[in-house]
Amino acid sequence: MFAGKNIFAIIHSGGLAMYILLFCSVLSLAVIIERIIYFRRKSKVKRPDFMEEVRKALEKGQAAKALQFCKDTDTPFSKVSHAGLVLAGHNEKTISEAMEREVTIETIKLERFTGILGTIGSTAVYIGLFGTVLGIIRAFHDISTTGAGGINVVIGGISEALVCTAAGLLVAIPAVIIYNYFIRRIDIFVSDMDLCASELVDLLCVKQK
Repeated sequence: MFAGKNIFAIIHSGGLAMYILLFCSVLSLAVIIERIIYFRRKSKVKRPDFMEEVRKALEKGQAAKALQFCKDTDTPFSKVSHAGLVLAGHNEKTISEAMEREVTIETIKLERFTGILGTIGSTAVYIGLFGTVLGIIRAFHDISTTGAGGINVVIGGISEALVCTAAGLLVAIPAVIIYNYFIRRIDIFVSDMDLCASELVDLLCVKQK
């Protein structure tokens, strides 16, 4: 069916839907690469190790050192801890609310662009089906216009139209899998931020007492 055709000819045979799916695949790949790099950069320091350093600094009365350590550590939970440490000496409610706000801010940063991936994963199949339906309509229209029919002509037109469905699945399946993986990673980041906030409140309250 596609013997002698290059990738561009195959894409062209699928019509507008194939070009939309091509754009979706490029956009999806760009989001995946950007988020993987972002998550790896934010995962270089483990939460237990980070909190151990903060705890040691606070126990020695070196709040400035703990703050500097938070600034030097590029992770979501370090930003949350920094928001709490700058309010050391205030009451527990004030500190907790400040860290909760920072958790929300960091969560928004973590979720950036993932909605695009989820949307592509959920719509690419339908775009492919839409392209297939248009291709079948076009095939039958050509047959009725030219008067040339036969099972071979019909099957050839339908097989070319089905390329859109295959392309839609090819774009959607990886997008859905990686989107779910990213959501799991974000949940872990949020859990780490919540744990850091809770541990820091305990440390600061004990220090005040």
